[in-house]
Amino acid sequence: MSAQPSPQFINRLISETSPYLLQHAHNPVDWYPWGAEALARAKSEDKPILLSIGYSACHWCHVMERECFESPEIAALMNELFINIKVDREERPDLDAIYMNAVQLMTGRGGWPLTVFLTPDGEPFYGGTYFPPEDRGRMPGFPRILRSVADAYRQRRAELRQSVEEITTELRRLPEPLPGAGELSAQILDDAYRRLSARFDHVHGGFGGAPKFPNSMALAFLLRYWRATGELHAIEMVELSLDKMASGGMYDHLGGGFHRYSTDAHWLVPHFEKMLYDNALLARAYLEAWQATGKPRYRQVVEETLDYVIREMTAPDGGFYATQDADSEGEEGKFFVWTPAEIHALLDKPLGSAEAEIVCRYFDVTSEGNFEGTGKSVLSAPLSIETVARLKDIAPERLESLLARAKPILFEGRERRVKPGRDDKRLAAWNGLMLYAFARAAAVLGRDDYRAVAERNAEFVLGAMRCDGILYRSRKDGQNKFPGYLEDYACYAEGLLALYEATGRAQHFVAARELTDALLAQFDDPQGGAFFFTSDRHEQLITRVRDVFDNATPSGNSVAVDVLLRLALLTGESRYRARAESVLQSLSSSLAKMPSGFGQLLCALDFYLANAKGVVIVGPPAAPETQALRRVVQETFRPHCVVALVDPRDADHERRVPLTARRGMQGGQPTAYVCQGFACQTPTTSPDVLRAQLA
Repeated sequence: MSAQPSPQFINRLISETSPYLLQHAHNPVDWYPWGAEALARAKSEDKPILLSIGYSACHWCHVMERECFESPEIAALMNELFINIKVDREERPDLDAIYMNAVQLMTGRGGWPLTVFLTPDGEPFYGGTYFPPEDRGRMPGFPRILRSVADAYRQRRAELRQSVEEITTELRRLPEPLPGAGELSAQILDDAYRRLSARFDHVHGGFGGAPKFPNSMALAFLLRYWRATGELHAIEMVELSLDKMASGGMYDHLGGGFHRYSTDAHWLVPHFEKMLYDNALLARAYLEAWQATGKPRYRQVVEETLDYVIREMTAPDGGFYATQDADSEGEEGKFFVWTPAEIHALLDKPLGSAEAEIVCRYFDVTSEGNFEGTGKSVLSAPLSIETVARLKDIAPERLESLLARAKPILFEGRERRVKPGRDDKRLAAWNGLMLYAFARAAAVLGRDDYRAVAERNAEFVLGAMRCDGILYRSRKDGQNKFPGYLEDYACYAEGLLALYEATGRAQHFVAARELTDALLAQFDDPQGGAFFFTSDRHEQLITRVRDVFDNATPSGNSVAVDVLLRLALLTGESRYRARAESVLQSLSSSLAKMPSGFGQLLCALDFYLANAKGVVIVGPPAAPETQALRRVVQETFRPHCVVALVDPRDADHERRVPLTARRGMQGGQPTAYVCQGFACQTPTTSPDVLRAQLA
């Protein structure tokens, strides 16, 4: 085997662990990672900073790299005029939030790659997203931008200074607490429901038009609204959205799991990257919908999604990887799309040509194709099995059997293609979201294998990513990077509480409480209101961000509220509920007016208003009677419960989890206790009585 040629260029990113930064380590650009060295050089040479922010699965980030950052001519211009800094937004969401806000203030839009020009003090004065290598219509080429910005910095410093001060003033104003609306009442939920309903796509599901994002948190709120009010339209919106997403091309029909979003309004052609957080949140949504409706397809999607994560996104140490790329061999979606000829080549011999044609019909693979005029098709299932069976004049059962045989063959054939790249760093917040999904699925579906995955993840994160009381944001190649942000502490605490409910192991509860107490100590605002995004131990930037909106991932504030409310029930400590209430109060005016930006927080408000129940089940974990009581709690959608499982042999449990204190088995039988508010119902050993108490 011949030796690989040495790269022509090597820059400072070669010492980083982020796969995204390492992708740029051989650019001719003199890249720095964000840090004191780059900032000091900018000041000493009085040069502006060119800050480029992206992530490894970002298609347009790759395009701009190929067109601009790999160009020796453009790189020479960058090196001459600027100090160039590359940032992985997944490692440094604090920097991304600040400078994305700045670009949105300046241009009215944002996205990645994010390109921002800063003073040596880190103050933004110009920015945008993708820039082409030469002028294209009204879009100026990157070299023109570079020269213009550098000239403005040298020749029009006073004018630029005024712009900097205006932008910085606005950035510092953004984290200020929003005015509250007064009483926290069900009226907020009613108003949010009406606004979401008005934006709903009643043909294809989801909200708004193209591009269409899953918005799983809004769906989770609608499911809770249905449970609280009986409003059938709320659950109808959930079911239509989940059905359409699972049958569209955004879902991977061969390998399981969801792509990032749909480029169209009907969920057909996705942006092909797969994000850990999307799959965690969607697995949660489908699991709750299965509890609410009993639809077998929802359970199938949950299991296929989690099985995909086990197969492709789980490290040997138990951590979950961050993303899979949209591109392979330099082309977006190449790994995932098909022609009829490719399907026939794989299926004709083992199954028959007529059968291969039926499979093409079911997955809507045609000679015209549906993917960007390439003649290739994204697999989708626009028609039901019953409809396709009728069209092909076969029994539905025969079609189901055919698909069950064909899909593994197609999957194995696809596995022989060049796979998209994978970003194998582990992020604490995203690991927390996926931990929650596995823990809940283990409890609801009775899957011990999912419980084992969840417990291994907790062992990894708490053992490797938490050191000296600090939870770190990112781990790669045995190195932890960056103290955790609010979302890291909140999301991992939430995952640990779900794991405690699934296993009854008090150590998971204790770890969740420790993370939450650290959150209260490090991210709190002495004036009350929402938590800060960065802790008091973080690097000081030009402003301290307070992120409150639920975007692609839930905000740390939304998750923190939910965790605090659940801890209040499990511990009986009013300080947790009071702090959650103050965050809800500070954001109450926005909840009803902008529900699509507060899906997770609306779920937390629903829990706050619901007078939730605390359920303690005491009994040997393996005993059939204990399992019967546990099944009652999980058999349907019960969003307003917290659960504690107590092994009577664990004498230390009640000291660690106050809700379980003085709870024992009645008559030597596994026993359930249901408490609500300040009153507890009669302990019971009967699943039927427990079901009635939870109704």
